[in-house]
Amino acid sequence: MHPAMSQPATDPPPWSVVHGEVLQALDVRPADGLGANEVATRRERFGPNILAEFHATSWLTILWRQLRSFVVYLLIAGAALSFALGDHLEGFAILAVIGINTLIGFITELRAVRSTEALRQLGSTETTVRRAGVAQRVPAEDLVPGDIVLFEGGDVVTADVRLVAASRVQSNESLLTGESVPVEKATDVLPAETVIAERENMLFKGTAITKGSAEGVVVSTGMETELGKITALVQTAPDKKTPLEERIDALGKIMGWLCIGLVTIIGILGALSGKEPSEVIKTAIALAVATVPEGLPIVATLALARGVLRMARRNALVEQLSAVETLGSTSVILTDKTGTLTENRMTVTGAVVPGTSAADPTSVDVPLRGEQAETDDDVSRLLVASALCSDASIGVDDEGREVQVGDPMEVALLVAAREIGLDLQEIIAAEPRLSEEAFDPDIKMMATFHRDGDATRVIVKGAPEAVFRACSSVRTTEGRQTLDEATLAVWREENHRVASDGLRMLAIADRSDRESNDDPYCDLTLLGLVALSDPPRSDVVQAIEQSHRAGVDVIMVTGDQAPTAEHIAASVGLIPDADKGNAVTGADLQAMLDGGEEGAVKLRDTRVYARTDPEQKLRLIQFFRGEGETVAMIGDGVNDAPALRQSDIGVAMGKRGTQVAREAADMVLQDDRFATIVVAIRQGRIIFRNIRSFVFYLLSCNLSEIITVGLASAVNAPLPILPMQILFLNLVTDVFPALALGVGESGPFIMEHPPRSKSEALLTRRHWARLVGYGLVMSAAVLAGLAIAMLVFDMEVKRAVTVSFLILAGAQLGHVFNMVSPRSGFFFNEVTRNPWIWAAIILCVALLVAAVYVPILSEVLGTVEPGKEGWMLVLTLSLAPVLVGQSLRAIGQIRRKHGRQVALEHGETA
Repeated sequence: MHPAMSQPATDPPPWSVVHGEVLQALDVRPADGLGANEVATRRERFGPNILAEFHATSWLTILWRQLRSFVVYLLIAGAALSFALGDHLEGFAILAVIGINTLIGFITELRAVRSTEALRQLGSTETTVRRAGVAQRVPAEDLVPGDIVLFEGGDVVTADVRLVAASRVQSNESLLTGESVPVEKATDVLPAETVIAERENMLFKGTAITKGSAEGVVVSTGMETELGKITALVQTAPDKKTPLEERIDALGKIMGWLCIGLVTIIGILGALSGKEPSEVIKTAIALAVATVPEGLPIVATLALARGVLRMARRNALVEQLSAVETLGSTSVILTDKTGTLTENRMTVTGAVVPGTSAADPTSVDVPLRGEQAETDDDVSRLLVASALCSDASIGVDDEGREVQVGDPMEVALLVAAREIGLDLQEIIAAEPRLSEEAFDPDIKMMATFHRDGDATRVIVKGAPEAVFRACSSVRTTEGRQTLDEATLAVWREENHRVASDGLRMLAIADRSDRESNDDPYCDLTLLGLVALSDPPRSDVVQAIEQSHRAGVDVIMVTGDQAPTAEHIAASVGLIPDADKGNAVTGADLQAMLDGGEEGAVKLRDTRVYARTDPEQKLRLIQFFRGEGETVAMIGDGVNDAPALRQSDIGVAMGKRGTQVAREAADMVLQDDRFATIVVAIRQGRIIFRNIRSFVFYLLSCNLSEIITVGLASAVNAPLPILPMQILFLNLVTDVFPALALGVGESGPFIMEHPPRSKSEALLTRRHWARLVGYGLVMSAAVLAGLAIAMLVFDMEVKRAVTVSFLILAGAQLGHVFNMVSPRSGFFFNEVTRNPWIWAAIILCVALLVAAVYVPILSEVLGTVEPGKEGWMLVLTLSLAPVLVGQSLRAIGQIRRKHGRQVALEHGETA
C-alpha cells in the first residue's frame, strides 16, 4: 500500500470555521475543482483513499498456538523418553494423542481476522467530483484532499467532507454514531469541541445520503477519516484470552508442575532404593501419562462445539468455541440502543387533536381505544394529511412480501394510517401530489401540494414550534378556530408534556385555495400533533428482568441523545423513572474516566451513557474489566467494532449489523433480539457447569492413576497399571463418560444466582478436596484388588495387573454417578436422566471387554483373561467410589435438612 503522508492541517478543525477558509486552506475553487496535475501531486503526497492493509493471522501462527501448551510439552517429553527406551509403540501412541489434539484445535481456531478488510469494502465505490470545471465519476480511492464532491440522495460518502452547500440534506450515520434516524445537515460553523454525532456541517466516510443534495470539499482521506481512525482502533485493540482459556491454561500448568514434582520424587526414591534406571524411567513415563489429562482438550472442544449447536438453534451464532462459556460468566452487558433494545423503526403511538375546541387539545392513543373513539374523525384527518405529506412508500414485492421504503418516521406515519383502516392508495388517488418542498433543516418543515377538487391543498409537516409559528388557526370538529396566544400556549404545554416521555413530536397543518407556487409556510390551519417512538422490542423488558435476577448489570452505551436514551432505558426497565436526568454523556464520561475513585464510583452506578464515540466505548470496557467484571459488548455498527473486539464477549446483530461488526464479534445474534442474549447466558452457564463436571471427573480419574502408580512404586510393588493402559483409559473409557457429562442439561435454578467471579478458578479448593478424596478411594480399591489377586488368589503379575486395570476402569465408570449437584435425587437426577451417560457406559464396558478378549488389543495393552476370581474382584471393588460418594451425599443432605429445620425453629421461637 502507498505510504500515506499526513493530511492537511486541521487546526482549527474544518467544522469550526466558515467553508471559505477551508477552501482557501486547501487551495481550491468550488466552481473549478482541482486540475489533473494537482490531483496527481496530492495523490502522491497523501496516498490513495483506502483504509490500511490488515494482515490476517497465518495458519502457521494458529498451528503454533495449538502446540504452545505446557501439557503438550510434557507429552512430547514422555514420547521422547519412550523412544529412548526403545518402546516405540508407546512413543507413537503419545504422539498420536498430540496430533489429534492439535488437529482439533487447529480446525476450530482457523479464523482469519477480517474486521479491517470489511471496513475497507465500505470504500469500494465511485464518487462524483468536479475537476477542471467538469463533473465526473471517479473511483473512491482516487479522491484527494481538496476534491470538490457532489452528492445526491442515495450516494455513499467516500471521504470526510466539509459541506460548502446543502439543500435539505440528511445523512444516515447510524453505522458511525448510532443515531436511529437520518441526521439533518447544514453549512453553519460549529464549535471546535463538537462531537462527531453533532457535526452537522460534515459528511463522513462510510455513511450515506438519504435525502437532498450537497456539495463539499474533501478534508480527510484514507486512515485520516473518522472511519479510518476506527480501523486503527480495531487493529490496535489487543487480542485477549477468554476466562475459560485462562482457567484451562492455569489448570494445565498445575498438572504439569504436579507431574514434574512426582517424577522428581519417584526418581530420587528409585535411586535411593537401588532400582534400575530403566525401571525408574518407565515409572516416570507412566506418571507423566497419568498426570496429563489427554482427553481434556478433546472433551472440552467437542462439548463446546455442541454448545455452539445449541446456541445456533436459538439464533445465537458463536464463532469462537471458548467464547460460549464466557457469556455464561458475564456480569456486565454494554448494549447499544438502536436496533438492540428497540425495533429500529419509528412507530406512531399517539396523537394530539383539537376536538371541539382549539383551546382544549386532547391526547389520544393510536390506534384509538374505547372512549377515545369520539375523536376518530380528528385522528383520521390528521393521519390522512401525514400520509400525503410523505416521501415513503409501502408496497409488495414479486413474492408477496411487504416492502417499506423511506425515512423510518414517514414509514411509521403510513403504517399508522393503515392501522386505523385508511386505504393508502385511495388517499393518494383522491388528492394526487402536484409538487413538493423538501424538508428544510433551517426551518424544520416540509410541504407537499395536492389537487383537492378544483383547489390546491398544501400540507405541511415539521417540528411543532416551527409549524405553530406558521399557523393562524386550528381545525376543530366545529370548524376553524383562531390560534391566539392563549390557545398557542395550551398547545405548547401539551406538546411539552407528551414529548417529556421521550417521544418525537410532529405537527401537521394544511391550507387550501392557494396556488402551488405560493409560500407554503404561512397562514396554515393546525390539524394536530403526532407522537412517535422507536419502540422497545416486545421481549426486552422480560429479558432485562431475567438478567437482573441472574445478577447481570445491563448498561446502555449509545451515540444517541441523552433524553431519548433515558426514555428507552426507563421503558424497558433499565432505570427507574426517578433516575431520568442522570445519564452520562461522552464529554462527561471522559472526565469521569480520568477522575480517580470519585469518577469510578459514578461510572459503576450509571446505567445510561449517551453521545459516546468508539474510543470512549473502548475505555469504558477497559474500566469495567479493570474492576474485575466480565464484559459483554453488544453492537451492530462500524463504530462498535473496536469495542466488540476488546470486550470479553463481543456480540453483534445479524440482521442489521454491519459486516465489520459481525467479523469483530465472538457471537452474532441472527434474530437481533436482546432476549437471545439471555438465552445465551443461560446456555453459557450450563456449559461451564458441564465443563467443570467433566474436568472434575477427568482429573479425579487421573489423580487415582497417579496415586496408584506412586504408591505402588513407593513400596516396590509391580506397576498396577501400565502406561499404555493409562493412555487407553484416558483416551477411551474416561473420554466417553466425560463427553456425556459435557452435553447434559441443567436444573431450573441456573439463572437464579449471580455470575461467578471472574477470578474464580475452574476448580475451587472445595472441588480439589473432593477430587483428592475420590482419587484416594479409587486408588485404594485398585491397590486392594492388586494385593488380593497376588496374595490371596496367587495370580501371576500380568493377570493381577489386568485385574487392577479393570478395577480402575470400572471404578472410574461408576464415579460418573458422583457428578451430580448436592441437592439432586439419588435415582433421578441430571446424570441418570442423561441418555448419553448410559450410552457411554455401555460403549466403555464393550471396549473393556475388547481390551481383554481381542488379541491385537490385548497384546498392545498387555492384558490377559482375568478368570472368574478376577472378574469377581473387578465387579466388587469397582463399586467403591460410587458407594462412598452417594453415602457422603446422603449425609450432606441430612445435615442440610437438619440445619434448615433448626433455623426454622429458631425463627419461630424468636
